[in-house]
Amino acid sequence: MEKQENRLLLPGDQAFPLVGLGTWKMKKDSAYQAVTYALQQGYRHIDCAPSYCNQQHVGNALQQAFSHQHITRQDVFITSKLWNTDHDPVNVQPAILKSLQQLQLQYLDLYLMHWPTGFAKTDNEFAFVPRNADGSVKYSSVHFIETWKAMESLVEQGLTKYIGLSNFNQQQIHQILQICKIRPTVVQIECHPYLNQQLLYQYCQDQNIIVTAYSPLGSPDRPWKYPNQPVLTNDRIVKSISAKIGKTPAQVLLRFQIQRGISVIPKSCQPQHISSNFQ
Repeated sequence: MEKQENRLLLPGDQAFPLVGLGTWKMKKDSAYQAVTYALQQGYRHIDCAPSYCNQQHVGNALQQAFSHQHITRQDVFITSKLWNTDHDPVNVQPAILKSLQQLQLQYLDLYLMHWPTGFAKTDNEFAFVPRNADGSVKYSSVHFIETWKAMESLVEQGLTKYIGLSNFNQQQIHQILQICKIRPTVVQIECHPYLNQQLLYQYCQDQNIIVTAYSPLGSPDRPWKYPNQPVLTNDRIVKSISAKIGKTPAQVLLRFQIQRGISVIPKSCQPQHISSNFQ
């Protein structure tokens, strides 16, 4: 993995921007506006997923940009993900085709397996976490190795340039590396100073796998946050550094990752935050 200014290099010298826009938790109209503004500000990586329920609006923003902002498809790195209900190999190609349809694209730059755990497929396409009668999660028996083999065929078909993993631990990544024909190029994980992931990051570096940090600001609006849990942007040390160098706490936290060689995908719908996160 080679690091250059503002980007990393994937195999084949494909540029992978160090800073991208995350779209998790974005409402539909907000996603359109945020992606449109981010592209105007110079963002060239947009991170998506079908479970975010906003890919159609992200796709509308991309098409608007391609038509009116003098940006070409080749200028923008687009990531999407395979959701847990589509781990069965027969569902892998239909899943990426649906994402491509929603995003209004011919191919993805990167397609990630969102989680190592598969869920049962149901008739309800919006049942992202299917349940048994007793309320427990309805899992699939498909192992992620079989899912990975099906994902490799997506590269061979030209539907995505690269494939990777999300929320996998070191042991699970090792299992993939033992059997793969096409290596994972990126592993996306939650990563910030309260969860620095140093051991996993070092393993990925040793394996020449890029790490992308989601929730690099600690995701203060995460649905499962308890009232008394600390907010990373309010951390005493972070605020001290921020005041000393004249940067926002968010900029300090993003720089922490970038200087490690970790790409980041902060999510924001506020224009001032989208802009400052990119500086």
